[in-house]
Amino acid sequence: MVPPRPLVLHRARLLGADAPVDVVVRDGRLAAVRPVGEALDGADGAEVVDLDGRWVVPGLWDQHTHLTQWALARGRLDVSTAGSAAEAVALVAGRLRAQPPAPGRPLVGIGFRDGTWPDLPSAALLDAVAGDVPVVLVSGDLHCAWVSTAGLRMFGVTAHPTGVLREAEWMPLMGALDHVTPAEQDALVAAALRVAAARGVVGVVDLEIADNLAAWRRRVAAGDPPVRVRAGVWQPYLDRVVREALHTGDRVAGDRVTQGPLKVIVDGSLNTRTAWCHDPYPGVEGALAHGVLTVPADELVPLLRHAHAHGLACAVHAIGDAANTLVLDAFAATGARGSVEHAQLLDPADVPRFAALGVTASVQPAHAPDDRDVADRHWAGRTHRAFPLADLHAAGATLVLGSDAPVAPLDPWLAVDAAVWRTGDDRPSWHPEQALDAVTALAASTDGRPSGLRVGDPADLAVLDDDPLALAATPGGVRAVRVAATLLAGDWTHTTL
Repeated sequence: MVPPRPLVLHRARLLGADAPVDVVVRDGRLAAVRPVGEALDGADGAEVVDLDGRWVVPGLWDQHTHLTQWALARGRLDVSTAGSAAEAVALVAGRLRAQPPAPGRPLVGIGFRDGTWPDLPSAALLDAVAGDVPVVLVSGDLHCAWVSTAGLRMFGVTAHPTGVLREAEWMPLMGALDHVTPAEQDALVAAALRVAAARGVVGVVDLEIADNLAAWRRRVAAGDPPVRVRAGVWQPYLDRVVREALHTGDRVAGDRVTQGPLKVIVDGSLNTRTAWCHDPYPGVEGALAHGVLTVPADELVPLLRHAHAHGLACAVHAIGDAANTLVLDAFAATGARGSVEHAQLLDPADVPRFAALGVTASVQPAHAPDDRDVADRHWAGRTHRAFPLADLHAAGATLVLGSDAPVAPLDPWLAVDAAVWRTGDDRPSWHPEQALDAVTALAASTDGRPSGLRVGDPADLAVLDDDPLALAATPGGVRAVRVAATLLAGDWTHTTL
């Protein structure tokens, strides 16, 4: 095989540097960073691209996605703007008039957050505008769905008191909503990843609730994706991964897809009021007062121990403070490596345990501005320790940023902005004492690489028309950063140059 030509990024600007440089890429890695002009001497045969002072940064990662759900959500009805059940129903009625689904297909919406609504969702409200058309509205946190009577029948649910399916009622049904063939699904995922590459993304962790090993082997048979993919595994599919002796980081398909972590969900979510917390939810009594614990310690500990013994990292969903305590205890008991996914509400005593145990805090900063109103209502008096990014960073925890797409858009620049400014609208920052500085937020979005370039690293790079640190000085500014090109191992996956 003929090796690829070397690449010289001429007149590139690095963050914080006073003068442009030439960046040399050889065999898919950063080979050198030299003063302007020096790399051109003896560069015969190299591809030379004049960046004219554009900024070059390590490519961005989204450390928590559900890629198939994100790909499907891009074509679904967006009900995230609804401030009440009535407003959501009006959005459904409008879509049914303008663009009714094909016969036999449901109308699917996504993004509702009923935690602060003045009225209650019900199947009857959807029935009034949809009739026999199945309607399924998935919540913004993916942990519940609001379903019409026809939609319930589609799922085989003959009767339900409200039509709002939460946690264990809903999660097993989510996959049945994907009324597309594998080929259609793969095409949608490929299109979504091309959009991600155009935002400077070079890698994602895919935690889709599915047989991800089979899905990505099928997809790679048609060609490598435009980003690196770490394909997570869920417990129902764990035996095969163990049987094949696949460890986290092992290549499983093509050059860009590797085995990801074991994903476990131990509690619910804030908007659904099922995150497992030490304190009860206001106005909630009985068994659900503290939320839902889906995997108790006597199940979690042996599961993490089993995964760790077989070379798998563990990515454990914990949102409530009681859930986070339980998960950190399980990491301590097993010596397993991996991450707590979300870590949205923490007991202050647990904050230093992340660094002490070597457990990564895999956080989604855009959830903070999205959930601030729900948190103020349902975690009243505790929001100073909600989404505690600054506290975790100060305590030495390793932070990585993600989106949980489709809960938030697959766009690391949005995550960086939310981490720095903790607001998504015109309101002041929500608990600004928990904000990150822009350099830290950007580094947490580059898979452990610093904001600068290191010789020897993979040439996974983003070329920007704008200085992201300058844009991040203004709320919302860095969301508009212009990505001129993206490189993956020295190959162009997106370019406008």
